[in-house]
Formats: sequence, structure tokens, C-alpha cells
Amino acid sequence: MNVQPIDRLDLSDQRVFIRADFNVPLEDGRVTDDTRIRRTLPTIQHALKEGAHPLILASHLGRPEGSPRPAYALAPVSRRLSELLGQTVVQAEDCAGTTVEKQIAAMGRGEVLLLENLRFHPEEKKNDPDFARALARLADIYINDAFGTAHRAHASTYGMASLVSRRGMGFLMQEEIAQLERLRHDPAAPFLVILGGAKVAGKIGVIQHLLDRADVFLIGGAMAYTFMRARDEKTGRSKIESDEVDLAREIIEASVEKNVLLLLPTDHVVTANDDSQAAGCVVRQIPENMCGVDIGPRTITGYSAEIEKAATIFWNGPMGIFENEAFATGTRSVARAVAEASAFSVIGGGDSVAAVRQFDLSGGIGHISTGGGASLAFLESRTLPGLDALAA
Repeated sequence: MNVQPIDRLDLSDQRVFIRADFNVPLEDGRVTDDTRIRRTLPTIQHALKEGAHPLILASHLGRPEGSPRPAYALAPVSRRLSELLGQTVVQAEDCAGTTVEKQIAAMGRGEVLLLENLRFHPEEKKNDPDFARALARLADIYINDAFGTAHRAHASTYGMASLVSRRGMGFLMQEEIAQLERLRHDPAAPFLVILGGAKVAGKIGVIQHLLDRADVFLIGGAMAYTFMRARDEKTGRSKIESDEVDLAREIIEASVEKNVLLLLPTDHVVTANDDSQAAGCVVRQIPENMCGVDIGPRTITGYSAEIEKAATIFWNGPMGIFENEAFATGTRSVARAVAEASAFSVIGGGDSVAAVRQFDLSGGIGHISTGGGASLAFLESRTLPGLDALAA
């Protein structure tokens, strides 16, 4: 794909528009995890060094449902970014329109403007052509550095790109693609895939695609119970995606045909109430009145042994309700095993990333992706609209 990296574009005295991913957690008006902001700093600093006039940053934050909502305003992001850059980042009142255009026209070389939350406009997610044109009018050069939204065909990630003649990708986007390409093409064997979280549906495509590349799948989290149901195992009151049971059964059968080891939990932490703070009990079979909330110790031992043997690891989704300390042992143990493994490891997905950070194990991971859905889509060999739109 012929996509220009930012360092091959002449940015001097150009209005450089960078679509970033500043969808960060907030609490009491401050950013509580600035990782995504920091990961975009090299791209921002490069644009400033090369003389952007001015530098325009754009992002979404949360789900404001297409209308301005103070809780999702980007002012906390502009404040934190100002601290990290060591210069003032001006916060715009909107993200498009005459007022913003005049504000940009009055700005000088090396100044930075952060547009207001793109999703305050319903036209953003609809990829509305008029809204895309309004955004494109702000830019001489368009840079997409928001890998986490690259699988979305929105106005700021897709529609406006084709309307700006000079366009390219930032350093974060380049890094994400390069690291994930290592998993798509000839990963070192054994290639082990760990999948967890609540839903099977969002991971079906990547499982089907990676069945031809992976050697081992370890399944945990609530999605494991759908696979267990497909094998006619008892799941009690555990969360099941009934519509996906037949497909899970097909995947199990395909793994046997392709000689791929697909492992499910052999014991479970269960509770009568998954919101309870009380520790659950460990069982081999889930009773009818209980629901699974974590993998058990035998499963942890088995999964850890497979992780230790792997040469390449991809992990998406926790093993249980790790936010509750009583049910965090499985996810913590898997995270520690991945961090201590000699394999090249990639973690994608908000919950998995949150888990390794919560357990202070990030340092042992080869690559932590900023995009869960985007990384899954990329590994499925699906096209990413945000990347396709940059092609010359």
C-alpha cells in the first residue's frame, strides 16, 4: 500500500491536521491515563519541528451520542498535552465551521490547536460528506495517527482524507502496522493466541483467519462459556452468546482438522453473584446456580505452561472480571506469564492493556497496541478504512 509517512512530507508553513486518538480516561476533570497522548507525541513534535503553521489536532472522546456534553469535552486533554509539550495547546470551542477557520487563520507558526470532540457532531460517525468537507477545509496536509479508530470509516478518519491532496500516516500508525505485520506474516512458531473478554462475536473473524497460522489458542473470559456450551459442557448461569454457539462448535471442529490446539478452562472460579466482593469457589464443573467469573488454578497452570513454550504471542481480552480483585487471579497470572515469556508478545484491546498496567507488567510486553478493534481487524486481514484512505 502506497502510504506516505509523515517524515516524507514537507510540513513547513502548512496547516497540518493530525487525527489523533485522545480517547483517554478522565476523572474529576483530569486525565488519569495519558498513554495514548504520549504515544502520539513523536508525531506532534515532528510536525512542530518541521514548521507546521499551525498544527491542528483532532480526536473523539467517549460516546457523547452526537451532541455537546461537558463530560466529554477535550479541555482536560489540551491541559495535559500542554504539560507534556511544554507549550500552550489552545482548546477550540468546536471542530469545524467559520469560527474555527478564522481561529486557525490567526494562528502562527508552531502554535497548536486542539479541536473540540469530533463526536459532538453526529455527522462524524455517519461519515457525512458535508462534515468531511468542513474538516478538510482546515488542512493543507492530513495525517492519521489514530490507529485505534483506523477500522472506522468516519468523517475524520476516512471521508476527509481523500479531500486533502497531501496526506500520510504518523509514527504511531507506522509502528502499529509494523508490529502487527509480524503476526500476519510468518510469525515465529509456536504462535500462541490468547483470547478472552465477554464476547465471541467480535473475535470470530480473527479466530477463523488465524487458524491457518496459529499453533495454540487459549480461551478464557466469558467467551469461554460459549465454547463450553458448544462442547455440551455445563455452564450454569454463566454468560452465553446463544447465537454464536453453532459457530463456536464449527471453530472447535476446524481446530481439530487443522491440528491446532484449542484449549478451554478445565476449572473455574464461580459465584452466585458476579458483582459480589466475596471470593468465589473453585470447581471443575459449573453448578446450575453459579456463574463463572475467572479461570481456576489448574487452567492457570496449563495456560502458563503453553505461554512459556511460545515464540510469538497475541493476547486480546481478560480471563475474568479482573476489575474485581476477588476474580483477578487468572488475568494477573496470564499477564505475568506473558510478560516473563521469551516470546515476542503483542497485546491488543483496552481491557488487556488495562490489566497489564494495573498489574505493573507492561515492561515485559513486546508491543502494546493502542487499538483493540483495529488490531483484531488488521489480523483478520481486513482492510482498515483509515489506512486505505491514505493511499495515494
